[in-house]
Amino acid sequence: MSDTLLKPDGSRYSYLDLVREVTDATRDAVMRGGTAPTFESLLGWEFGGTNTGGASDLLGIRKFKKGFYGGAPRVPEGPQPFIQGYNVVVEQNGVGTPHVATPDDATAKRHGFYRVHAFVPGAPDAVYPNALLLDYGLGRNGIEPSGLLRDYVVQVYADDPDLLLGRAFFALGPVRVHGGYFVLSRSNRFDYASAEQAKQEQRGRQFRPGVAPSKGAASVAASPAPRSH
Repeated sequence: MSDTLLKPDGSRYSYLDLVREVTDATRDAVMRGGTAPTFESLLGWEFGGTNTGGASDLLGIRKFKKGFYGGAPRVPEGPQPFIQGYNVVVEQNGVGTPHVATPDDATAKRHGFYRVHAFVPGAPDAVYPNALLLDYGLGRNGIEPSGLLRDYVVQVYADDPDLLLGRAFFALGPVRVHGGYFVLSRSNRFDYASAEQAKQEQRGRQFRPGVAPSKGAASVAASPAPRSH
């Protein structure tokens, strides 16, 4: 294990250490020393996230969740293999407190979609070859400014898939502007594809009076993670 992934006393960094206690230089060292998460470790999960920059408090986006799912691509063209993901609006209830989706996990706003894929040599977004890239430009986000985002994510420790560190950039043509670091910790399971299918079925029933809702389509359960940081 690289010494850059350990604190000066030899212990591991925690979620809150990476949010509060280290400099951006240390975060960059951790980014460069981490490993790309596997698709399997991400699929079907939502991770509680915290932006490290204090300015995010003023914007009301200090805390969020990121979720990951499979299925057909939102944009046909793009690197493969891939999975996809989204952001979740949560309560801004203070750093170190639980990530609470509003109004709840099943009906929270999920937005800011992205394609998740490996490093592509020679591409404009090729800062961290050991990371996964979350490319919002391939998320079909319409006029949302989130389409400019390019996030890199690494697993901080190779034997711990629950703690991730990320770095965001804004894509302004060929230029990439640093947008800050963020930390992710495994939160809860969520089957986004099933939830979207249930919504489509519900909309269809609105045009077919008298059709009873199918069991299991009304909600999608979110289960807690095995542990958190």
